[in-house]
Amino acid sequence: MSGKDTVRGKIVEAAKKRFSHFGYSKTTMAEVASDCAMSPGNLYRFFPGKLDIAEAIATEDFEGHLDSLRKLALAPGKSAPQRLRDLLFEELRRTYHKLEKDPRAYEMATVIAHERPEFANWMLAKERTILVNLLEDAERGGELRCADKEHVAEMIQSATMKFRYPQLWSKLSLPALERELDGVLKLMINGVCPNAAANKPAAA
Repeated sequence: MSGKDTVRGKIVEAAKKRFSHFGYSKTTMAEVASDCAMSPGNLYRFFPGKLDIAEAIATEDFEGHLDSLRKLALAPGKSAPQRLRDLLFEELRRTYHKLEKDPRAYEMATVIAHERPEFANWMLAKERTILVNLLEDAERGGELRCADKEHVAEMIQSATMKFRYPQLWSKLSLPALERELDGVLKLMINGVCPNAAANKPAAA
């Protein structure tokens, strides 16, 4: 049975529609309950509050995104710099387009980041694991050698944080952000993968 077929799944789907149309702050638990043809009391049996529903929505979305990142990180036939570039550009483009298409998603993300900072840390830890896997694979291929891959992965995240939630940090266009990310990547790759066969990232 898929998540959408469960009671929790139906609640999440109803809340998604509400949040997208009216916004997170203007949606009430009673309205979500009504959309699910249940009483507010019954809704609280599944989610203690609206923020918990928002976190469930963000978790579902992010876990699908992680699957895409894993495939990019270990894509066969590509050098480590190319795979790192593909992964980070996917991060940028996905978030940029999502927030352009649905500005209300930004509101929900901001609330979760403020009220549940541990959730953002969880997301970063999951992404860092994928970066570590990429670095380990690159070392096996002779493209890099570093003792503390966890630290390197953390520094890659720090250096590219601006491009994870671009509308939060700037009003630049996507081409301008891609140009900046490309420049940051070239600096990182020269330091992280000095032995890479393809030291220049492939064109986007």
